[in-house]
Amino acid sequence: VECVQTDNGFEFTNRFSNRKRDLPTLFETTAAQLGIRHKLIRPYTPRHNGKVERSHREDQKRFYSCHSFYSLDDFARQLAAHNRRSNNFPMRPLNYCTPSLFAVQYV
Repeated sequence: VECVQTDNGFEFTNRFSNRKRDLPTLFETTAAQLGIRHKLIRPYTPRHNGKVERSHREDQKRFYSCHSFYSLDDFARQLAAHNRRSNNFPMRPLNYCTPSLFAVQYV
């Protein structure tokens, strides 16, 4: 990974913080240590991260809104099952290949 593009959330940057503006976040520190460039999108332009925003909407619709979690372990178990199902479901953008098979072929 050479570059990671994020929005301006406080988990990614202190750029808009009143008190910590000059202090790097844990994310920024870790990215710098790994030699990964961190690119921020323009404020209030979620369309610049359109694919990520769509992915978040789909995750909300297909996973979070239709499950209840009783503990962190329960969440992890349900998420693992969801990921197995999702990664083994054929997708049109991958020419009806599953994401798991596509990843193996790509590498």
